[in-house]
Amino acid sequence: MIVNLLRCARTFGAASLMMLVGAMGGTAVVAADDPGFVPIFNGTSLEGWEGKPEFWSVQDGAIVGQTTAEKPTKGNTFLIWRQGNLDDFELELKYRITGGNSGIQYRSKDLGDSVVGGYQGDFEAGTTYSGILYEEKGRGILAKRGERVAIAANGTKTMGEPIGKTEDLQQKIKQGEWNDLRIVAKGPKLQHFINGQLMSETVDEEVGKRAAEGILALQLHAGPPMKVEFKDIQLKRLKLAEGRKKLVLVAGKPSHGPGQHEHRAGTMLAEKCLDAAFETGAKGPQLVTATYTGGWPTDPTAFDNADAIFFFADGGNGHPVLQSNRLAQIDALAKRGVGIACLHYAVEVPKEKGGPEFLNWMGGYFEPNWSVNPHWTLAKTEIAQGHPITRGMKPFETLDEWYYHMRFREPMAGVTAILSAVPPDDTRERPDGPHSNNPTVRGAKGKGSREVLAWAYERPEGGRGFGCTGAHFHKNWANDDFRRMMLNALVWTAGLEVPTDGVVSTVTDGDMTANLDEKAPKPQPAAAKPEPAKQPEPAKQSL
Repeated sequence: MIVNLLRCARTFGAASLMMLVGAMGGTAVVAADDPGFVPIFNGTSLEGWEGKPEFWSVQDGAIVGQTTAEKPTKGNTFLIWRQGNLDDFELELKYRITGGNSGIQYRSKDLGDSVVGGYQGDFEAGTTYSGILYEEKGRGILAKRGERVAIAANGTKTMGEPIGKTEDLQQKIKQGEWNDLRIVAKGPKLQHFINGQLMSETVDEEVGKRAAEGILALQLHAGPPMKVEFKDIQLKRLKLAEGRKKLVLVAGKPSHGPGQHEHRAGTMLAEKCLDAAFETGAKGPQLVTATYTGGWPTDPTAFDNADAIFFFADGGNGHPVLQSNRLAQIDALAKRGVGIACLHYAVEVPKEKGGPEFLNWMGGYFEPNWSVNPHWTLAKTEIAQGHPITRGMKPFETLDEWYYHMRFREPMAGVTAILSAVPPDDTRERPDGPHSNNPTVRGAKGKGSREVLAWAYERPEGGRGFGCTGAHFHKNWANDDFRRMMLNALVWTAGLEVPTDGVVSTVTDGDMTANLDEKAPKPQPAAAKPEPAKQPEPAKQSL
């Protein structure tokens, strides 16, 4: 909450200064209170960061990494930011280094045991490498200080107009003192600034080696004893470049029994399928995904550059969107055109709190005492003809907790019934209750009526919404048509063109069992104790 208040103060209460770019030197000055920047280090602990505790600590409001002659590191070791991954962003921080070499890893890969590989904004106590772009455990130096480099798809390097002489740029760096470091990564363009001066610029288009997203980490270099300090670490997400779209997936906490409401496993399976489908392309993946588990992101910037958000979680009063000030937060994003998609229980919110917003975001929702939640098998399904979400999709049958009788906008302008079916009559005969039945569902227009089970909504002011009532049972993700509908819907909600044949994906048995929550099996009623065997009566002796 403190981070959110800081963000609000920056966005609405602080005067922003325009970036000043020097015509000759490539210098840039950015106000310390530039809107959109959010602190990702709290200044008091390593909460949200992970590394080897023998090397990393917090002292006087700064993260400190240190090796000594008695406590060296055998290889480069890293402190990893664990709250999220980076895609397009600006990062600002202050650093001070005493001896050795260090750097900022970004869009990098976690190789395990506090080892990281990928892009690095380098700096050192010496006079050669500060400001360069280095690829740790990869291609090595990609751009030296003072260089503008374009790396083609085949790996060929082309040098652009120099930024300046390396020895002149070194004069901008304060040896042994605090320096301001800024990294800007937008699409393939990567820029490193120190104390407002552009030090290197790289456009990396090399297929198979460039990186569009990955982790953030701080480096402590192997070798002679050294000490590096970081403070005032701030992150700003940027709208993805080159027409790419970002989908943020939020998985709820564990719920129900094994194989039911598997929010984490279902969300991560969807992400894996989407990443596989969109990993190719001349400019890299056009859809970037970011999954947050545990009910809500700890990353305070998680939604800042999202084009769509997908919620698969428990709903009702416990819906993650209804906690704290989140309803207003997501409503503001929706009003900016961010797509909202919800699956199964996540389509339900109370009528009084969340209902109006869900009607505006998605065109419909599960309203207690109006909608119902029986288990039944689809039959005589219909799918929308000509809608992008149904591309490559065929009618299918699955047993699920298919909610129906949703509350939709009136009139239903902009709402398209993606999947509908006629529920069995016996689903309308259950006793009345907030979820089980009600007079409207049971009434004359009830039995034999076709019900909408998944729908799409195009908001008149811009932005899209999608809701689906199935997926109580995790096994239904193995159904090719259900899965295609969901993947198509997420792509569409993010604002991308759905492929002609839909999003093609395959899943294995291993995929289906990956990332399942650890849940205790449902208690079984105690078995009745068997009666002791009846002993035969002793034979009567004859007289």
